[in-house]
Amino acid sequence: MIKTLIPGRSVVLRSLPENLSTRLFQDATPRHVTAGEALFHAGDPGDGCYRLEHGLLKVVITSPRGEERILAILGPGAIAGELSVIDGGPRSASVFAVKECDLSFVRRAAFEEYAQQHPEISRFLLDVLAARLRETDEAVAAASFMTVKSRLARALLELAKILGEEDDSGLVLIHHKIKQSDLAVMAGIARENVNRALSDWKRRKVVSKSKGYYCLHDIATLKRIVEK
Repeated sequence: MIKTLIPGRSVVLRSLPENLSTRLFQDATPRHVTAGEALFHAGDPGDGCYRLEHGLLKVVITSPRGEERILAILGPGAIAGELSVIDGGPRSASVFAVKECDLSFVRRAAFEEYAQQHPEISRFLLDVLAARLRETDEAVAAASFMTVKSRLARALLELAKILGEEDDSGLVLIHHKIKQSDLAVMAGIARENVNRALSDWKRRKVVSKSKGYYCLHDIATLKRIVEK
């Protein structure tokens, strides 16, 4: 029997409570993006927010030298572009479809009108801002203090929370083909370091790769690596 893992904190906190979400997005405009297509780029006008109905998105920032860092992977139910809805500023990061996505789009004006009618949404907005701040703190700490293997283990565990399926033996399959280059960008490490760490973990039967999918055999060990 296969069971889906519980989503990670970042996914849960990016999702509106169901009763608010249903009413807010009932008249939303549908949007479809294909794999690799940008939903929006950093610096674009913040004219509204999106709810992901089906598919997978990645949130990316790019340095002036063209170096990328994946900040988050978003699954169904997640809200993308919420910061621009709150402050009216331009997009703070770029969002790309990892695979084909169906989304619902709500313009900022409609969001503001809804927020005036339903002041309880303010609690959600505070949660969003707090989550963003915590995620930023965690990312800075990871980049500053974690070892290469700790960063990679953290990235794999985050992917498992969103995309993982666990069987009765405890093996977790990340149910999407992830490139080593994307793992490197998520972890903020060089690709060759990803290759070395994965080779070591494969030998120790911690992580393996089957038909292009990563399998996590020993979650407990990966968690210990993160905590080192």
